[in-house]
Amino acid sequence: MQDIKGLEWTFDTVAPIYAKLRPGYVKELYQRIFDFIPIRGSSNVLEVGIGGAQATLPILQTGCRLTAVEYGAHFSELCREKFKDYRNFSVITGRFEEVGFDSGAYDLIFSASAFHWIPEEIGYSKVFSLLKSGGAFARFANHPFVDKGRKELSDEIQKLYAIYMPSASKPAEYTEEMAKARAEIARRYGFEDIQWELYHRTRTFSAAEYITLLGTYSDHIALEEQKRTEFFSKIEQAINRYGGEITLYDTIDLQLARKP
Repeated sequence: MQDIKGLEWTFDTVAPIYAKLRPGYVKELYQRIFDFIPIRGSSNVLEVGIGGAQATLPILQTGCRLTAVEYGAHFSELCREKFKDYRNFSVITGRFEEVGFDSGAYDLIFSASAFHWIPEEIGYSKVFSLLKSGGAFARFANHPFVDKGRKELSDEIQKLYAIYMPSASKPAEYTEEMAKARAEIARRYGFEDIQWELYHRTRTFSAAEYITLLGTYSDHIALEEQKRTEFFSKIEQAINRYGGEITLYDTIDLQLARKP
């Protein structure tokens, strides 16, 4: 289920469902970030693409001043309401590429499952300019993979993708080589102290829950409604034929880099 450039708008149309069903991130990931760059009440932090705030709370709870930039107006409003009791939180609605920020102002800039929407040269160059000397960039994302324990179900679902979404990429499990290659991108833009880490988990859904989750993916949302309804119905039927559950195998990658 690969996101497609130009479909950023789709997520905001399902903001409440996205916020409810898209997963957060493991506590070990945040500890790795805090070991790399200590964050406290005096810290100034920027989140790029807050979405449904899956990644925000553990960093916000450090007491830092956290500013989020978010393209979707519905997501922005959702997050304002979610964190209304935090005086140290604010959100700006707009594209990261277009919003003006103070140069050299941030101790940490982080982005969770969002930075791939920004053109590489623009994104990394702007992050570098906004960080203080010694400041850190943390880029992380979740990469779900097919149900390894139910091969027949996974195969049947892939046959449905071949019919309804033939342009979709064939599922590939995220690897250490992929994580390392993504981490090294930052070096081209002046960053140093490049580090990366992988984390693993599983998530299990009922057939109905899984269909609702699929409805938060950009390329699925963009399908013509009748086609999407038929596609989702056949996936739901397949899951129910194989016991009524499906398990996703998640790999979470974290890339860290420091501005000299």
